[in-house]
Amino acid sequence: MTPFLPAAAGTLSSARRAAWRGALCAVAVFVAGLAWHHGLDLGTVFLGILALLVGGLAAAPRRGEPVPRSDAPPGRSRHGLAEALLANIPDPVILIDRRALVIEANDAARALLPSLRPRHPLSFSLRDPDVLDGIETVLRTGEPLKTQYSPRVPTERTFEVQIGAMQGGEAGRAGPNVVLFLRDLTSAQRLETMRVDFVANASHELRTPLASLLGFIETLQGPARDDARARERFLGIMRVQALRMTRLIDDLLSLSRIELRAHVAPTEVVDVGPLARQIADALGVLARERGVAITLDAEPGPQRILGDRDEILRVIENLVENAVKYGGDGGRVEIRLARIPAEESRPPQVEIAVRDEGPGIAPEHLPRLTERFYRVDAASSRQQGGTGLGLAIVKHILNRHRGRLVIESTPGEGATFRALIPAHGGTDQGQATSRRPV
Repeated sequence: MTPFLPAAAGTLSSARRAAWRGALCAVAVFVAGLAWHHGLDLGTVFLGILALLVGGLAAAPRRGEPVPRSDAPPGRSRHGLAEALLANIPDPVILIDRRALVIEANDAARALLPSLRPRHPLSFSLRDPDVLDGIETVLRTGEPLKTQYSPRVPTERTFEVQIGAMQGGEAGRAGPNVVLFLRDLTSAQRLETMRVDFVANASHELRTPLASLLGFIETLQGPARDDARARERFLGIMRVQALRMTRLIDDLLSLSRIELRAHVAPTEVVDVGPLARQIADALGVLARERGVAITLDAEPGPQRILGDRDEILRVIENLVENAVKYGGDGGRVEIRLARIPAEESRPPQVEIAVRDEGPGIAPEHLPRLTERFYRVDAASSRQQGGTGLGLAIVKHILNRHRGRLVIESTPGEGATFRALIPAHGGTDQGQATSRRPV
C-alpha cells in the first residue's frame, strides 16, 4: 500500500500527510478488530482497507491542482483575529504590560478614556488609586481581582473592573501582561436605587396612616371608651386614613398592571371627546366645592386614537383632578381637545391639554414631577389626599400608548399639562372649536 501514498498525497502538506497516515492506521486497527471478533478472513480485511485507500485518493487533490493555503504568517492571522474580537466587545477592555504601559485597547475603552495612548502609562488616563493598586497586586501575586471605578466627568458612572494576569508577554521580558475588563454598572445601580427609593417611599406613605389608625384604636380602647363624641370624631378620622391607604394601594396596583402591559400596544379605537366630557361632569361636584369652574373646548368631529378606554379615562381624570386640587380655589380649569397635524418626525396627534390658574410650578421641579412619590409640596399633597403617584401613572399610560406628557408652567401664571397621543385615521379637522362650560 505504501507506493500509492506518495503519489496520492504529493501535493499535500506534511501535516495533512501525517493526518492521512494516522487515519489509515486507525482504520486498519478498527478493521483488524472486526476480523478478530467476527471471524472475517484476511481477503475481506484487505479489500476493506483497499476501498478506504481508493476513497481517500479520490478525495485528495490531484497532481497539479492548487492547494488552498494562507500566505499570512500564523502569528499575524491570530493577531488580526484578536484585534477584530477586541473591537467588537461592547465593554471597555485594556491590555497593559508589566510596566503598566498600554499595549492595546478597544473602541469602548478609548471612548471612555479619550487620552488613552499606546505605549503610554495607563495612569496618564486612568488615575483611580484602587485600579492602579489592583494592577500592582495582580502583577505581584498573579491572582485576578475585582474593584470599582467611578468617574464623575462628564457624567457620573460606575464600572466593575476585572483585572487579570495574562501569560505570554513580549519575548525577552519577564512577567505577564495584565488585562482590564470594565463592566458598566451604571444602569443596574440606578435601577437598584429606584427600587430602594420606591420601597422606602411606599413604606413611609403607608406608615403614617397606619400609625394614626393604631393611635386612635388605642384611644378608643382606653380613655375614650365611653366618650360618644370622641368616638364619632375618631372614627371619622380613621375612615379618612383608611381611604388614603386604599387609594395608595389602588394606585400601586394600577401602576404595576400598566407596567406589565407596557410593551403591548392598544388596538381599540377610542374617541377622546366623550371621555373628557365624562370626567368633566364627574369632577364637577369637587370643582364646585372649591369654587373652581371647569370648561371644555373641543374641535368639532371625533378625536380618535388607538387606546385602552379605561387608561385614557385615568389620564384625563388624574390631570383634571390635579388641576382642581392644586390650581387654587376660585379659579378655572380648562380642558382642550385638539388634533395636531403631522410634523416631520411625528404622525398626527390628539392633544388633551389641561390648564389651571394656580400658583404655577418652579422650573427645578418640572423634570421630576412624573417620578413616583415626588411632590412639590408634600404636606399640601397629603392634605389634598394625593398619593404622589398620579403623574407617574399618566406617564406610564402615555408610554404604552406611544404618547408623551409635556408640562409647561411659569410661577404665578398657572400650569398646562399636555397629553399627546398618536391620532388614528381620518383627516385633520378644522380649527373651529366648541366651548362648553361644565
